[in-house]
Amino acid sequence: MEFINNDGGRAAAGFQGTTGDCVIRSIVIALELPYQQVYDEMNGLIKSHRKTKIQKSSSSRGGVNKKFYRNFLESRGWKWIACMKIGTGCKVHLKAEELPKGRIIARVSKHLCAVIDGVINDTHDCSRNETRCVYGYFIKA
Repeated sequence: MEFINNDGGRAAAGFQGTTGDCVIRSIVIALELPYQQVYDEMNGLIKSHRKTKIQKSSSSRGGVNKKFYRNFLESRGWKWIACMKIGTGCKVHLKAEELPKGRIIARVSKHLCAVIDGVINDTHDCSRNETRCVYGYFIKA
């Protein structure tokens, strides 16, 4: 699968160093929004909810709980398409011919990545030579 090194505008927004911002990065790339806007909106969404152990560990910089990014995406007209169910095994891999054309956000183990027309847009090639299992993806409804 092709890969384009794309930080989603993180460096241009003034952020430095490396971080676990795959949720923000994939949303920015797929929805074509400014990095700072998504970063701030997601942090606001996280802070507006009652704190629990799970939510305390969520942040735009270090990882966002799926509850928050799912709400964020669904409120913008994106829907979740599951590719895997408990006990079914892997049916879809991070492979161009197994994914739909257009802009999607693929969920793989411990990571989200933007895929545009079969090309991974991320800071690294996360396909594991096209063997990585896709749990599901978000697509514009």
